[in-house]
Order: sequence, then C-alpha cells, then structure tokens
Amino acid sequence: MPRSMKMAAAYAVAAAGFLGRSSTLGFSALSTRTISRFATRASSKLLSNSDSGSAVTEDGSRISRGDVDGLDLRAVTDRGDMVMSHLISRRASEETMKAAGEIATLNERRKELILSRDSALSIRKEQSALVGQLMRNRSKDNDDSDSDKTAVEEAKAKSSAATADAAEAESELSDVESRMNGLLANLPNLLDDSVPDGKDENDNEEVERWGSIDDLPKELGWTDEGDFQPLWHDDVAMGLDGWKVDNAVQMSGSRFVALSGHVARLERAISSFLLDMHTETNGYTEVSVPYVVGRSALEGTAQLPKFEEDLFRINPESHTCNGEDAFLIPTAEVPLTNMHRDTILEHDALPISYVALTPCFRAEAGSYGRDTRGLIRTHQFHKVEMVKISAADDSDNQHELLTRHAQGCLEALKLPYRKVRLCSGDIGFSARQCYDLEVWLPGSKEYREISSCSNTGDFQARRMALRYRPKQEVSPTNDDTTDTKDANKKKKKQKKPKPQFCHTINGSGLAIGRTLLAVLENYQMPDGSVTVPDVLRPYMGGMEILKLP
Repeated sequence: MPRSMKMAAAYAVAAAGFLGRSSTLGFSALSTRTISRFATRASSKLLSNSDSGSAVTEDGSRISRGDVDGLDLRAVTDRGDMVMSHLISRRASEETMKAAGEIATLNERRKELILSRDSALSIRKEQSALVGQLMRNRSKDNDDSDSDKTAVEEAKAKSSAATADAAEAESELSDVESRMNGLLANLPNLLDDSVPDGKDENDNEEVERWGSIDDLPKELGWTDEGDFQPLWHDDVAMGLDGWKVDNAVQMSGSRFVALSGHVARLERAISSFLLDMHTETNGYTEVSVPYVVGRSALEGTAQLPKFEEDLFRINPESHTCNGEDAFLIPTAEVPLTNMHRDTILEHDALPISYVALTPCFRAEAGSYGRDTRGLIRTHQFHKVEMVKISAADDSDNQHELLTRHAQGCLEALKLPYRKVRLCSGDIGFSARQCYDLEVWLPGSKEYREISSCSNTGDFQARRMALRYRPKQEVSPTNDDTTDTKDANKKKKKQKKPKPQFCHTINGSGLAIGRTLLAVLENYQMPDGSVTVPDVLRPYMGGMEILKLP
C-alpha cells in the first residue's frame, strides 16, 4: 500500500478505535456520524493538497513543516496530513499513528462542546437578566399575580437548566482536552527538512570524516608488529589490572563496571580535560546539578511519559520530589534544561550554554542481549553534557556550534571519527535534527557512537514553559509639533513583543566511558601498555605511558 494511503487509513483506524472506547471515556455525546464524517474528510485531505500547498505524493514524501515551528494540538488538528507524513517517515508504531488520528477526531468533539457550553452560558445570562427584569417590574407595579410568578419561575428554571448544561459540557470538555494532551505527549517531534528519510542506522547520512584510522597505529608501532591484532578495551584494561567487572557484578548485577588504578585515573583525567575544554575554550558555564529529579522535569525534556521503562525510579517511600515520583537522571540534559522551566528569559541573555559532568543511570530495558561486553552499554556511566538554550532564529547555528565543540574534543584526543546525520527512522523522539559522532574502535574494527547532538527546536520548551521575550524594536517618527532636529531624535516605542518559546540543543561532550574505551583501544601498544594522549598528560601527573604491572 502506498504510504500516502497508509496515512489516510491511520485516521480512519484511529476514529474507529476511538469509537469503541468513547463510552468508557465518558464521551457519550460523540456520534458515529461525527466520527465517520471526520474520518472521511481527513482521509480525503491526506490525498489532496495540504494547507501549505504541498502534497502527499504516492511515494510517501514527507511534507515540509513549513511555518509550523512546533508540535502542538493545533498543528495536529489543522495540519494532520503534515504530521502524519512525519510519523510515517519516522516509522512510528501503529499506536502512535492512532494517537495522532484520535487527537484530530477528539478535536471535532471539542469544538461541539465549546459551542454547547457557550450556548448554555448565553441562555443562562439571558434568563438571569429576564428574572431580574421581571422581579423589578413586579416591585415597581406592586404586582403579585400568578402569571408573573409563573414567568419568574420559568425563567429561573431555564437559567438553572442552562447552568447545569454548561457545567456538564465544561466537565466533558476538560476530559476531552486532558485526553488530547495525554495523546500529544506521546507524539515525537516534527522533523527538520534536512533529515534524510530512512529506516534505521544503516540509512544515516555520512557528513564528514576526520583522521585516518592508520595514523595512530603507525605512530605507536603497530605496523612494526606484522601479526599484531588490537585488543578490545576490556582486555587492555584487564592487562593493566584496572578492570574489576566481576567485583561490580557481584555487588550490583549485570551491566555495572568497576575500574581501579591507572585506568580509573585515566577516566578522571578525561572528565577533567573535557570540562576544562568546554569552560575555558568553548565558553560554557559549568553547573553542578541534582542527580535525582521529579516526574515533571522528565516530562519537560520528553523522557516521560513514553520512556519510563528505561528509567530508574526511586521508591516513593524513600523519596519524592515535591510530592512527585522521583527518578535517577538518565542524562544531565534533564536538570540542565529544567534550570529555566516556567521562565521568561530576555533575548539579550541568549544563548545560554551550560555544561555538567554527572553520572547517568539507564535501565536499558530494550537492549537485552545487545552490547553486553565492556563499557559500550552500562546501567551507570559518566558523561559531560552540553546544553544550549537559544532564540528560535539562532538554534540551527547553535546546534552546529555545539556539534563542532564535541568534534573538537575528539580531534584534541586525535581519535578518528565520522559525523553522520541521523535519518528519520533512527532519530530520537525529541529531536528535530541530530548528528551522531562515531569514534573508531580498532578492537571491534567499527565506528561507534560517542556523542549525539540534537536540536529539539521548541519541543522541550513547550513542555516546560520555557520562553524568551524578543528584542523590542523602536522606530523613528515625525511629529509636526516639534522641530526637525528634535523629530529625528524622537523614538516611538512599539508594542511590547509577546514571549516566544526558546529552542533547546543538547549533546554529549563526551560520554566518558566510551571516550575511555576509545583511548584504551586506539592508544594501546603491542606490549600491552597504553600511551597517554598528549592533552591528558597534565591531568595524569605528567605520566606518558600506562605500564603493565
């Protein structure tokens, strides 16, 4: 089936599914005719031109988001064809497609309820005014006839009935809007036009490569040993007596690692070097953040509600965050971005650039059996995280800059890497566009992700009410009551600009564990020792080589 037809079908399926649940949700007034009418209209629209003049072609081309800056209820209801094309491009699940269709269907009921409520309120106002008028007339004329009493009682009854109708419509409207917002929270971000269409990581677009994978081997003498095969990082660390995974598993379970000696010190050196580079060279402000956050903070950055199974939740009997469920942070992105939730920033304060070194805790619920060896995928790891908060018109530039800062870290360590633009089927839930930096690992002879740099647009800012006030412009004006000289100096203030949603950008700069393993594998020597990269030697007390014990 052509993908454009799938989009039309998604609306119809969503409508049918919603109809089956409408009674349990309390939407008894929603008629089959209303749903069928909307589903038919929506399906037809998907195969015709969209509001922006684009069309869903039979090959399933994604419709440009155009002037739709962010994903909100209006975008889903007014530009459903565009939203559906992005979901299909993301290879979204059937459940997600149904959620988008149901939002559009619910919006029809929402409009009906608003009309019903407003009509009832109008009747109440009219009848209440009539009651007052009748009472005044009776008092003025000193008339206490039965007909006047009946008219007053009838008006009062109509006013009371209208009040009840308005309250009933308002209650159902609240349920409908709550359901719509809940469904919206499970929809991923709209995609930037630059994101290539693709199914998975195999369809990502390589942007550039840096460094030759042969340079360090030549420098370190690998080529002098004709039969030398580089080891995996865990074997290298074990040879240095710094790999204590059995001890970690014994006390904490699988996917936990303990390091010791020179290997542990090398990990600390990497952390300090990266923080210093970002704060002293790249202009970031270092922040020390909580490692425990509440549910609303994770909802703000969009880890919740969709990815709760990937988080470590704290027993509520042990701790809550202001009465909310508490979680260990999966990344410093969460507390750093939430530093300004429910805030209106001034334009001149942007961009804000934060960096933090924190442990990260991830349940990795969907990764059973994957990357079970070494430091690639663990429940606990350290990461230096960069976050930028910018104005809307500067976010693309700040995204490129943040990505360049991550690249600079790898280049300073002389680690070969490649930069890829993630395709629509591999990009993260909250990202509008994303670059992955993949470092070369000679042990496994492959490139692996070491940094992911995402521009989320206003996707997170909408959820956490993070806004900024654009600059207020002034324009000169002529005033006939003043002379020319004074008129040229006089300025007229424009209307104060309305706050707009900020854009948020985040990226690893870098993941410490993966940087450590990259250093161990790329800088290993044929005799089992490890050369310390030049930039790390000041953090290692001048040590140049990690020697075998």
